[in-house]
Amino acid sequence: MIAVLTGDIINSRKAKSTKEWNNLLRESLSKIAENDSDWEIFRGDSFQVELKDAPSALKKSLYLKASLKTIKGLDIRISIGAGEKSFTGKRITESYGEAYFFSGEQFELLKKNKQTLSVRTTNDTFDEDFNLFFRLALTFIDNWTPNSAMLVRTFFDNETLSQRELGEILGISQSSVSERFNRAYLTEIKDLINLFEKRLTSIL
Repeated sequence: MIAVLTGDIINSRKAKSTKEWNNLLRESLSKIAENDSDWEIFRGDSFQVELKDAPSALKKSLYLKASLKTIKGLDIRISIGAGEKSFTGKRITESYGEAYFFSGEQFELLKKNKQTLSVRTTNDTFDEDFNLFFRLALTFIDNWTPNSAMLVRTFFDNETLSQRELGEILGISQSSVSERFNRAYLTEIKDLINLFEKRLTSIL
């Protein structure tokens, strides 16, 4: 069982610098994938990445989202597909299996429904529950400011650090970290990620 993330950059053409977000996307994909051969950028601002550790899919999707939202005006749209892989191609976009099918089909629904995150697995109950949870969580995730997004990204990169230590990295006080923590709803996001990992592991 694997997970496949299919996504694209929202407002990429309005960005002041294509190179800035392209480099950031490449760096972020390299961090979440096991190998560079597990991800690919295509059509300029679209991407696909295969994750061997399927339960980590939500956390890694939110990491990508936080990374791109550190640039003002940008956002990212991602569909998660979890399932079997039946064929490995020379390139990631040439591989095949239900995880790829689920991710690609769900991505088309994302654009149609004007939503920025969704999931599809072999379990309809899981999908129904978490797509509802995602819609609720997106009411604040989609509104992350660049500062909030930077905090989330930095936290995911340094989860063992205290708020004071995170503040030292960001160049802000511990109280400012705490305020951004609350504005980003990071505690609730951590709870959602933990629930996703636990529930997906149980159905694999």
